[in-house]
Amino acid sequence: MVRRPGSIKLAEIAGIRIGVDVSWFFVLFLVIYVLSVQFKDILSASDGVAYLTAVASALLFFGSIVLHELGHAWASRRQGVEVTRIDLWFFGGLATRSRDSATPAEELKVAAAGPVVTLLVAAVCLGLGWALAGGSKIWHSATLSGDSIAPALLLLGWLGTINAVLLLFNLLPALPLDGGRIARALIWKRTGDKLRATRAAARLGQILGWLVGAGGILLVGLGDLQGLWLIAMAFFFGQASRAAVVQSVFTEKIEGVRVADIMDPEPVSVPDDFSLDRAHDEYFLRYRWSSFPVVDDLGRFVGLIGEDQARDGGTLTVGAVVERADDRSIGAEEPLEALIASEPLRRFGSLMAVDRDGTLRGVVTIEQLRRALANAFSPGTR
Repeated sequence: MVRRPGSIKLAEIAGIRIGVDVSWFFVLFLVIYVLSVQFKDILSASDGVAYLTAVASALLFFGSIVLHELGHAWASRRQGVEVTRIDLWFFGGLATRSRDSATPAEELKVAAAGPVVTLLVAAVCLGLGWALAGGSKIWHSATLSGDSIAPALLLLGWLGTINAVLLLFNLLPALPLDGGRIARALIWKRTGDKLRATRAAARLGQILGWLVGAGGILLVGLGDLQGLWLIAMAFFFGQASRAAVVQSVFTEKIEGVRVADIMDPEPVSVPDDFSLDRAHDEYFLRYRWSSFPVVDDLGRFVGLIGEDQARDGGTLTVGAVVERADDRSIGAEEPLEALIASEPLRRFGSLMAVDRDGTLRGVVTIEQLRRALANAFSPGTR
């Protein structure tokens, strides 16, 4: 699925940006409000404690969604697929991967990792509650059916239950749910056709959307406004299922295209042992560019130097003032999907293409990417 833009950064974990869409705040406040009302009649404490327990429960719930997506991210990285960000939004979480799965086995491992994490969260919460208070108490806290329950036990019971419910729902064999991705992997392995598998799983997603939407319309007709939530979810399933098919066709179109195929293979670079005066005279005055990549004596990409740094720099070497720019490079053998998913490319407009040893092999710009995509989807291409 395509990354949702405009998220607000909350944290960074293992190099992965954790952000939230504005719609997430609406869901957070809604969950806190509903839980605080429900908890008042169950807790053996004041209304203030009920509210704080609701806040803690809601935050831990969304924390468990982040853990779920980190499970996908960990499995992706194990398969050699980079994950740069995780965003929380109206309908849950979304991890942005550098490319789609290349094999059914890879797809299965990545898809299953999130549900495994959710299962562990549910088991730990309910198991801990059982160990602390016994089966009867944790059952009442999990089902919100008891009274005079301690806040900590109520939190554990609700958090375990909501994760268990989400796990079962998420395992339904319909895209964009993880169960749909698992189904796609199994169909893909059986047929050997990724696009056919995607369409089959997407069709299941559309059917699920129709069922959820029908249920929502029925509830609204009976006067229950919670049906509006189901109608919105049905719309999401329909949109996401269609997007999955489009993305699969898109991936098939650009399959086999590498960064090296579209880059400029003759980049102009500045040696790091040049003096700043020499760099300014021979590069900035000659080419009139605002910055240049810098390489060491082995041709490895070191970073970037701007004109302001070179101007009036005297005899200092370029290497002494070069700006390290690890996020400004990409592997020349990386697939085009990795380039499409690159945030630095969108932010800076260009990236340095390097080989496995870090040697500068070319420069790729966002304009080159646009032309490559236009050519891939022009009439007459496969």
